[in-house]
Amino acid sequence: MAQQEVHGPGERGRDQWEWEELARGLPLQEYRPGAMIYLQGSTATHFYYIGEGRVKSYLTSRDGGERILTVYRRGEILGEASFFDGQPRVTSATALTRCRIAAIDRDHCAQVFAREPRLAMSMIRYLARTVRQLSAHVDDTAFLRADQRIARLLLALAEADGVSVRCTHEFLGDAAGLSRVTVSRVLGEFQRRGLIRLGYGVVHLADPAALERMF
Repeated sequence: MAQQEVHGPGERGRDQWEWEELARGLPLQEYRPGAMIYLQGSTATHFYYIGEGRVKSYLTSRDGGERILTVYRRGEILGEASFFDGQPRVTSATALTRCRIAAIDRDHCAQVFAREPRLAMSMIRYLARTVRQLSAHVDDTAFLRADQRIARLLLALAEADGVSVRCTHEFLGDAAGLSRVTVSRVLGEFQRRGLIRLGYGVVHLADPAALERMF
């Protein structure tokens, strides 16, 4: 959620095989980059399993401003909180890359939980952990310095190789709650210190360990 975020690498690896089981037998629908998966305020009739690609979860303000909460990746689920509590969705979700996603409805979910009760317990643990992570996200926004927010975000967004982040300064600003000017200043300082290398639309993490030591 997010997606910020989000689950750390260890948590992703631990849950992935379970959520794949939850989506077993369902078709994977293709989404192009920028395609809407669900909309803030809508009724949650499904939650989703990502078979391929990356998805951003974000809040939209009344004046049209956007705040990215989480970036989800292959093997993760999203949209489950509103699905289970029956309330309107509090976020929207859009494909960042080409995605293949399974939509899980109530009948299918009930069948899987009846067949595999351990998955229901895993879901309870996952939802509880999500609440904890959202609380941490609020604390980060309130108390972390701008450079610490950017460092944590870059580490969370790193590709499978662990050192490449494909993003714009505007995207980082939306995700970290910072202005584009502040993001550019922080990235420039990181580059001068040898922590990152900036390319066109990509940030290469030259010293991930140093970034981790910042918070």
